[in-house]
Amino acid sequence: MRDPDLTVKIGKLILKNPVIVSSGTFGFGQEFEDFFDLNQLGALIPKGISLTPMEGNPPPRIFETEGGILNSIGLQNPGFEAFIKNKLPYYKDLKTHLIINFFGNTRKEYVELARRFDHVPGISALEMNISCPNIKRGGIVFGTDPQMAYRLVQAVRKVTVLPLMVKLSPNVTDIGSMATSVVEGGADAVSLVNTFRAMALNIHTRKPELGNIIGGLSGPAIKPIALRMVWEVSQAVHVPIIGMGGIMNAEDAIEFILVGASAVQIGTANLINPKTGIEVIEGIKKYLVQNRINRIQNLIGNFQINQAP
Repeated sequence: MRDPDLTVKIGKLILKNPVIVSSGTFGFGQEFEDFFDLNQLGALIPKGISLTPMEGNPPPRIFETEGGILNSIGLQNPGFEAFIKNKLPYYKDLKTHLIINFFGNTRKEYVELARRFDHVPGISALEMNISCPNIKRGGIVFGTDPQMAYRLVQAVRKVTVLPLMVKLSPNVTDIGSMATSVVEGGADAVSLVNTFRAMALNIHTRKPELGNIIGGLSGPAIKPIALRMVWEVSQAVHVPIIGMGGIMNAEDAIEFILVGASAVQIGTANLINPKTGIEVIEGIKKYLVQNRINRIQNLIGNFQINQAP
């Protein structure tokens, strides 16, 4: 059997394979170039960008816990202008897709960032992180209010022609309705899940392990919940889904694809094994060959639900 076709479509974007490295876990990409050829990835998402620079949260910022890590980086980044000047030139020779993750604290900030990125050459798509507090609405998180999320995505959609992915927060009671809201607002795809709000304490000092007290839980501990949420979203919307949450190897990635994800993002695993993304690509290819499946598209959503006799 010849090599299987790994290409997938995310709206009008065609990826050479379904493996993307997740924002916040891969730096700006350059930090990983000594480990493998970044061009082998389906796409690369650098650290999330805000309109102005952000210093992030006080340390400690990362704490290892059972089956994962807690992080409280606080979205530290250099801001739009410094990113364009100092970071973007690195990607000009990149032969894979560059997807920009962006966020804001007000609708105006989101819209302004999307408008600015829309005019920047070399960017293939935008990933909009709505897991941020709306400072105009008393800190209510955009990604936990369906109507607020709908209006935010609708406003952003008007200022960019780039493919628009919306990254969903798992800290909601109905992930399907959140996905429906952002798709109705104009999202071309959804990516999920972001980290779960969590915390850890040191019983000897009686202090929190993170400087910000609460952080985001990621890693293998969240995979079964993330998998369930991706499946629920696949039942609610009919746009491409990018699944993430505790993917450590090809088997994990294939599970997400089977429940409906068109592509996957590798996050925490990058911090443990920098070559995880490449190993996942090879593992998916091997699985397709072994099962005589000639196209990855034939695997998407193709899992068997147990039926009572």
